[in-house]
Amino acid sequence: MPCPLDRVNRQFQAERPNALWVSDFTYVRTWQGFVYVAFVIDVFARRIVGWTVSSAARADFVLDALEQALFARQPPDQGGLIHHRDRGVQSVSIRYTERLAEAGIETSVGSVGDLYDNALAETINGLYKAEVIHRQSWKNREAVELATLAWVDGFNHRRLLGPIGNVPPAEAEEAYYRLLAESAMAV
Repeated sequence: MPCPLDRVNRQFQAERPNALWVSDFTYVRTWQGFVYVAFVIDVFARRIVGWTVSSAARADFVLDALEQALFARQPPDQGGLIHHRDRGVQSVSIRYTERLAEAGIETSVGSVGDLYDNALAETINGLYKAEVIHRQSWKNREAVELATLAWVDGFNHRRLLGPIGNVPPAEAEEAYYRLLAESAMAV
């Protein structure tokens, strides 16, 4: 299959939730070997909408993070959502691309040789590693998974983010939907 086009061109902004998702994964060294952590982020408020931890970096593990995002967000089938990722073999796998098409999501893949092609997802990975992973050594996958769960909850519900008005991602989305409801009632 041909690789999808880059529909984002390093413009990591969205006017509403479920307009643009980005995803990526990183690795963590544990006493029992490497584990891999994948994130799916809604660009509107930088909210992490899907994530998973796995002992293997196969396509299934990034697909699990996507499935979690699809279940949590239930984006409309009629389009309007772009999913952007880098050209990693897991992310451009046939199964992953087919699942996006099945969900009615337009695919976008970063350009070759561009360090910033997936910068927002890379930023989330960097924060995660700086705030969680590099602070200690990790015994096993389960320990990483529990720490990731706590970090994602704190990131989504308590972390103040400057690009969205110094509020947590969940609060930014709630404000968007509240304003949308108020506008609909005023009509």
